[in-house]
Amino acid sequence: MRDGTWTFDGETVRLVPSRDRHVHKLRQLVGERAVPLTAVAGIAYEPGRKGGRLRLRLREGSDPFTQAAHGRIPDAGDPYQLSIDAGRTGVAEYFVDEVRNALLIEQVPEGPSDRYLLPGPSVPLTASAGDGSATFDGESVHLTWNWATEAGKRSAGAQRFAVKDLAGVDWTPSAGLENGHVRFRLKGVMNGPPPKHDPSCLLLWGTEKETRTVAMLLAAVVARLPHPSGVPELEVADAVPSDEGVPGLGGDDTDGLLRRLRELGELHRDGVLTDEEFTTAKQSLLRRL
Repeated sequence: MRDGTWTFDGETVRLVPSRDRHVHKLRQLVGERAVPLTAVAGIAYEPGRKGGRLRLRLREGSDPFTQAAHGRIPDAGDPYQLSIDAGRTGVAEYFVDEVRNALLIEQVPEGPSDRYLLPGPSVPLTASAGDGSATFDGESVHLTWNWATEAGKRSAGAQRFAVKDLAGVDWTPSAGLENGHVRFRLKGVMNGPPPKHDPSCLLLWGTEKETRTVAMLLAAVVARLPHPSGVPELEVADAVPSDEGVPGLGGDDTDGLLRRLRELGELHRDGVLTDEEFTTAKQSLLRRL
């Protein structure tokens, strides 16, 4: 398959993404995944006009990447999906039957797992965001700020949070003209200030590169926090925001759009965004007019 290859030996489903340029970069960052049968909740082949798609469903709590990224990344970046070429549908259906038969024989439960059955991403990792960046070395998260940081937040200086001191991580993606954020919640600390002013938060602007690096870093952090069967690791802020319901631009909305465009332009000039990323982000904003 141009999208990658999946193999099954009776015990492990091995997923290898293609290095082809059409394959989403997040899938390539995640790389090869060896999924033990005990982590699988189900598998399906979804037929389509040009072949279809294989979709592997994991047991809740079995994979730190899914725990961190669920509902926050595009389908194209999901490492547990595989596009099927036309003419290969018979092979895909056979693959599904083999995995399903093994699940029945081994009596693998579909319910939640009480421990992670797959590892998190390798460290160190760095994620760039709207007003700063985060680096994770496996033991602590280090936040540093850039030119776009609010003055009070910048005056607090760089922050470092040991994993042992974290109660969890919140990830709210950007929606419409509203910034998203990542908040590293500390044990014993209740509601903090708004993300723009909170030195334990990074603002998110919603670029493709930002999303994939944040997904990888948070998956690595989540893998080292207490398992969700005991203490929740990552909270969803009510629901993952979407563009639905964003009002028509006018007044403050127009000002917000112009501000975001200026911010993107400055990131592009500073070399933080590539030409392709800048064009994609700018077009995404303009489509909301």
